[in-house]
Amino acid sequence: MVIDTNILVYAANENSEHYAACRRFIDQRVRIPDPTFLTWGICYEFLRVTTHRGPFPHRINAVDASTFLSTLLSQPTFSVLTATNRHFDLLSLTLTELPEVSGNLVHDVHTAVLMREHGISQICTRDADFYRFPFLTVIDPLRQ
Repeated sequence: MVIDTNILVYAANENSEHYAACRRFIDQRVRIPDPTFLTWGICYEFLRVTTHRGPFPHRINAVDASTFLSTLLSQPTFSVLTATNRHFDLLSLTLTELPEVSGNLVHDVHTAVLMREHGISQICTRDADFYRFPFLTVIDPLRQ
């Protein structure tokens, strides 16, 4: 399973209305033996969003945001997905399947293609755009 940026953002911000559910979900993932993944894109987007003054009145400083990620990635079942030599072929396939992809959805395509490369089909997210990918199963911790 991959955990998307928005879940990390909610789980790192105690002032978020979704903090408890998202933090509980991540804590459960830490305790089970199943592998859990992030991508570098998700990590950087997490840093961008949590340290930005605009979206959240209670932003997180870069050191605390980095520490949050470091703590997760130090867990034995957490790791980062990286591209393989098949990445561009799978990107081309995905764009052929979803020719309407444009703009902000490109970041989600990157995540989806990385997941496809590694045979991962589940993503924990609140981002409805991931429902567009027929090869993914979306898990929303607030709907469980």
